Amino acid sequence: MAQITYRIVEHDGGWAYRVGDTFSETFPDHDSARAAAVAASREQKVPDEDTLIEYADPSGNWITERADGHDRPEVDVEG
Repeated sequence: MAQITYRIVEHDGGWAYRVGDTFSETFPDHDSARAAAVAASREQKVPDEDTLIEYADPSGNWITERADGHDRPEVDVEG
């Protein structure tokens, strides 16, 4: 199972949450950024329908596969 960590960080003169190299919008304070990260992390846990997804692999080849809508990641909020 995948693990996703939302990290609360200072960003653009305020606070944001970061997942990997991606930042959220900027919030005026730490508590607001943390609340938004907690809300976003809860959405990661919601099951969905199975669906077909397409994406390019690192070599540029297109991959089509079935995504299990019930295979949800483990999520955590730090900071």
